[in-house]
Formats: sequence, structure tokens, C-alpha cells
Amino acid sequence: MTDEEYMRKALELAERGRGWTAPNPVVGAVIVKDGHIIGQGYHRRYGELHAERNALADCREDPAGATIYVTLEPCCHYGKTPPCTEAILAAGIRRVVIGATDPNPLVAGKGAALLRERGLCVETGILGPECEEQNRIFFHYIKTGRPYVTFKYAMTLDGKIATASGASQWITGEAAREEVQRLRHERRGIMVGVGTVLADDPRLNCRMEGGRDPVRIVCDTGLRTPPGAQIVKTARRQPTMIATACEDTERHEVYRSAGCELLVLPRGEDGIDLQALAEALGKRGIDSVLLEGGGTLGAAAFRAGIVQEVQAYVAPKIFGGAGAKTPVEGAGVLTPQEAYRLSDLRVRPVGEDLLITGYMLMPPQAAE
Repeated sequence: MTDEEYMRKALELAERGRGWTAPNPVVGAVIVKDGHIIGQGYHRRYGELHAERNALADCREDPAGATIYVTLEPCCHYGKTPPCTEAILAAGIRRVVIGATDPNPLVAGKGAALLRERGLCVETGILGPECEEQNRIFFHYIKTGRPYVTFKYAMTLDGKIATASGASQWITGEAAREEVQRLRHERRGIMVGVGTVLADDPRLNCRMEGGRDPVRIVCDTGLRTPPGAQIVKTARRQPTMIATACEDTERHEVYRSAGCELLVLPRGEDGIDLQALAEALGKRGIDSVLLEGGGTLGAAAFRAGIVQEVQAYVAPKIFGGAGAKTPVEGAGVLTPQEAYRLSDLRVRPVGEDLLITGYMLMPPQAAE
């Protein structure tokens, strides 16, 4: 097998930790000696051993003189666990092949440099783009301190997220709905506006077997969330944050006593200041957010510039209706040149529906 093939195996291993390692990255490692794999591992959960140490623990023979393939640069600092560079050196590994350099300032090339200084052969950039793409969320979070926001919605071919009567269940098929549960497992937070809470009374949990519930975040400027709403009643079982501009501590008490966390934030142009909310969430270790709100919150999120990715599930249906809701409402842009633009579009079938994924480019005015 080639270096690329071993690294691809490490990438596959890393995916097993998806949804459990946040706000740490997903990382895989493979140890090869005399042309065959003698150990492999991945970062399983936040706070537990990193991929390199798990791979060394898995070794079926002495790793001295072996090559380790790791998707992200080994850490060289003390955190929740000791440095992985120490474990690599102690094991007698002679060659280290790295996919992507860690953007964390505590590492950022220092891990690779330390290993080279100690006489190991270190190679970087093997399947580098694939390794960086795998940790797109981590790279964004570590560089900005803010969560990576994915705006997800389901719509018909004529761009409707509900009928003219407001009915919306179900637009997409079962396969798409199952995939959304996987997204809820993978993202650390899920965000909606109070309008969604009032209209649907959702649980916003992960219904995937063995999945992890996201932290629920409700944008509620005037604090209109009903105390009897599902998200309030279950707040002690699933973390729930309510972002509000209401400073009345007496009104807060009913939510706090139910287990909700109140984030009192300034008002923005469209309600809660979403930039301030992103800062607050980042400080609480929430590295990623799945935005499932309706058209009002979608429009506010684009105006605030907090969206990094769009996932649109498109069903082969037509609803029609001039008043039927669309994914992004608000005033909208005035000219096509002002449009929010996406790059690197990807389209794939999900059951009977299509999933279109794109990544945000800066709006024209921000690029000038």
C-alpha cells in the first residue's frame, strides 16, 4: 500500500469519532511496520486519548522503527491528555506522515518541528486537502472562536418550506429525514427562532440510534417561549439555551428553574444580535451549530454573516402559493449583484430527494 492509501485508512477511522469529539477535531492514525498495519486508532470522545495513543495501544507488535500515519499533526502540549509527540518518541516510531497541520496556536507546526528535532523523518501534506476538509468545522472554530453554522432546510422544487396553509410535514422523504438526524448528532448545537417553537413545539433532539443530542439554542428576543414548551420541560435532560434581549430577571426565573440557560444579549437589526450570540456560543465550547429555523431567522443569519454552509434538501414536489413560506424571508437583496453567494456546490441524491450543499463566499460589499 502507498502513503496515500494508509492515510485514506486513517481518514476512515477518524470518521468514527464524528459527533463525539467536539470541540476537538476528528483524527485517525495508522501504524505500519514491514509493510503491514500493526495498530490503528482514532479520537473517540472529547477528553479521552487521542488517535495516536489509541493506535499505539492497539499495536500487536513492537512499534519501534514503524511509520505512523495521522490525519492531523500530533499535539505537543498538555491539555486533557499528555502530548502525543511524547508517546510517539517513547514508542520508537521512526517516521511520521501527517495529513494536515494543526491550526491550533499551541501546535501549528510545533509538533512536526519537535519530532524532526528529535531525529524522526516527518512528512506533511499527504492527502492534505482531504484531511483539512474532514476538519472544516474545527479549523473554523479554532481560527475564529465562533461556531461553524450550517443552515439546513427542506424545500420543494418551487422553493417552498410549507404550503399556503402552513403545513410542512413532510416535504422530504424518510431517507432525508434520517440523514438530518445524523446531522443533529454531528453538530454540537441546534438553533431555531421562537416562531418555530410557537408553531411546532419541537423537541430538537437526535432520534438516531446511539446518537448524541445537540445543545438547543432558541433565538427569542422578547422571551415569548411558552414555559410549557417541550424544550423547556426537557431542559434538564437536554441542554437548552434561550438567547433573549429581555433583561427582566423575574421573567427569567421560570426558565432557569426548569434548567434553561438564559443568554441576555443586545438587540441587532433583526432581533437578537447574532454576532454577539456566536461569540457567546464559541466561549461555551460550541464549535458547530445546525440552524433549522424558518425564513425569518434564516434571513437574519445571512444578514449577520454567521452562516458558513448551506444544506438544501429539495423534494420533487410543487406547492405553489404566493404566500407560502420560503427558506429565506425578510426584505431580501435589492439587486442580483447583492446576492449571498455559494461556492463548491455539491449535489447528491438522498432517497427520492436531492441534497445541495454549498459554502458561503463573502458578500460583495464585504470583499471590497
